[in-house]
Amino acid sequence: MSDRRTAHRVLPQARRFLRGRKRDLLVLAGWSLLESAHTFLTGYGVARALDDGFLAGRTGTGLLWLAVAALSAPLGGVAVRGVFGGLAGLVEPLRDGLVRRAVSQALASAVSSPARPDAAAADSAAVSRLVHQTEMARDSFAGLVLTTRSFLFTAFGALLGMATLAPALLLVVLPPLVLGLGLFLATLAPMATVQRAFLDTDEALSGRVGEVGAGLRDVVACGAVRTVAEDVGRLVTAEERLARRLARWAGVRTLALGAAGRLPVVALVAATPWLLDGGVTAGALLGALTYLVQSLLPALHALMSALGAAGTRLLVVLDRFGTGTPPLPGDDPVTPPAAPEDPGAAPPPTPRRPGPGAAPGRAAVELRGLTFSYGPRARPVVDALDLVVEPGEHLAVVGPSGIGKSTLLALLAGLLTPVGGTALVDGAPARPAGPPGPDPRRALLPQRAHVFSGTVRENLCYLRPDATPAEVEETVEALRLGPLVRRLGGPDAAVDPRGLSPGERQHLALGRAHLSHAPLLLLDEATCHLDPETEERAERTLAARPGTLIVVAHRLSSAVRADRVLVLDGTRAACAAHEALLGTSALYRDLVGASPA
Repeated sequence: MSDRRTAHRVLPQARRFLRGRKRDLLVLAGWSLLESAHTFLTGYGVARALDDGFLAGRTGTGLLWLAVAALSAPLGGVAVRGVFGGLAGLVEPLRDGLVRRAVSQALASAVSSPARPDAAAADSAAVSRLVHQTEMARDSFAGLVLTTRSFLFTAFGALLGMATLAPALLLVVLPPLVLGLGLFLATLAPMATVQRAFLDTDEALSGRVGEVGAGLRDVVACGAVRTVAEDVGRLVTAEERLARRLARWAGVRTLALGAAGRLPVVALVAATPWLLDGGVTAGALLGALTYLVQSLLPALHALMSALGAAGTRLLVVLDRFGTGTPPLPGDDPVTPPAAPEDPGAAPPPTPRRPGPGAAPGRAAVELRGLTFSYGPRARPVVDALDLVVEPGEHLAVVGPSGIGKSTLLALLAGLLTPVGGTALVDGAPARPAGPPGPDPRRALLPQRAHVFSGTVRENLCYLRPDATPAEVEETVEALRLGPLVRRLGGPDAAVDPRGLSPGERQHLALGRAHLSHAPLLLLDEATCHLDPETEERAERTLAARPGTLIVVAHRLSSAVRADRVLVLDGTRAACAAHEALLGTSALYRDLVGASPA
C-alpha cells in the first residue's frame, strides 16, 4: 500500500478521534496560549529594552524591559506544566484503543486457525503489536502532539512579535523558513516507506525465529539446519539493509533541518543594511534575532525531529493495526468470534439430544486413514489411523508423552486439517469447509481451563446461557461443586480467575461442559490438576451425560473406566477394552504397570 493510500486511511480516522476529544484539545490550546505570550514577551522585551532604554540613554527603562522578558520564563513553565497535565486526555485513550485492537486481532487470528503450524509466528507478531508497537504509537503520538502544539503557538507568538516590531522582518524571515520546512516535508514519504518495510521485516524475523525455536527438533531431524539458517539469515540481512536506508534518510533529514534552522538567521543578517535603510530599528533587529534563536528555530527543530521520527513511526504503526486508529471512546469494542472448542468461548446452544448424542445410524466419530504431520518433511504424528466411536461411547486415549494424543483431539475438534484421510464427526467433516465458526457438535476442554471475570453462574452457563437455576444446581450437585461455589460466595458471586487454583479452574470448566448441549465432549487432560477422587467422579458424571466422551487420560485409571481404550504408539494403534488390551498390547501393559500374561 502506498503512503498516500495509508495517509488517506489513517488521517480521516485521526480527525474522528480528535473530534471526540475536543475538551482535551481546548485545555491544551488554553495552556499553549500562555506559551505564545511567553514567546511574544521574550523578543519584544529585548527590542524595547534596546530602543527605548539603553540606546535612548534610559538605563532603568532598559532594565525594566529586560525584567519583563525574564519574568515571562515562569509563565512558559506554568504553561508547559498545564500542557503535560492535559496531554493524558489524548494519549491514554489512543493507547487503550490500540491495546483493545491488538488483543481483538490476536484473538480473531487464533480463533480462525488456532493450531496452525505458524502459530508461533502469529503469537510473536501479536505480542509485538501489543507490547512494542502500542507503546511506540503512544510515545510517538505524545511527542507529536507536544512538538506540533509548541511549534504552532511559539511560531504564532514569534511572528506576531516580529509583525509588531516591524512587518518588513517577516518578508526576510518567512521565505527561507518555509523553504527549509518544505524540503524537510519532502523526505517524509520515502522515509515512511522504508520505516514500514523495516517493521514488516522485523515482525517477519521475530515470527520466524519463534517458529524455528518451537520446531527445532524437527528442523534437526529433517536435516534442514542449513536451509533454515539461510532463510533466517536473509531476513537478518534485509533488516540490516533497511536500517542503513533509514540512517541515510535520517542524514538527509538532518541536512534539511540545518537549512531550515540556519537560513533564516543568515537571511536576517544579510538583509540588515536594507532593513536599517527602511527604518527598522536596531532593537527590532535584535528582537527578531532573539525570536529566531531562542524560540522559533528550536521549536522548528523539535517539530521536524518529531515529524521525521515520531510522525513517521506513528503513521506506520497505525497502518500496521489495519484500521488507522483505535475505537473511539464510547464506541462498541471489537469482539472476536468465539471458539466453540474452548469451554470459555462457546457456540450457540442447540436442543439437548434425548438419545446418546449422535444422529441415528451415524457414528459419533469416524476416522478413515487419518494422517497428520506438522510439516511436509516431518514424520506423521498420526499415521493412517482408522477408528469408529459409537454414539454414547466413552473412549480413553493413552500413549507415551508426545505421541500425538493432543494432536488427535485437535483433529477431532477441527483445529487441525488432516494431510491425509478423513475425520468425520456425526457424519460430517470435523473441520468443515468455509470460514471458521461455532460448531455445536463438540466441545474441547484443554488442560489449561479458561475462567473469565464474571459470576459463578455466568461461567457455568457460558456454553448454555438458557440453563435454568434448577439445571445449574443439578450440575453443581452432580460434580460436587458445592464447596467451591460456596467458598466463592454463591452462584451470583463474582469470580477472580487469579484467585483460583488450576484445579478449581478445571472443576468449573467441567461443570460448564456438563451443562452444555454438545453431544461430543473432548477432554485433553482436562482433569490433570484434580485429585483422583474428584477426577473419577467428574469422568463418570460426564460419561453418564447424554453424548459421547473422548478423554486423553492423565492417569491410567481413566482407561479402566472407559468403554474402550485407544493406544497410540507412533507406528500403529490398538483399540479395545481394558481387559482385552492387557492381553494383546505390550505397550499398554507397560503403561498400566501390569505383568505380561
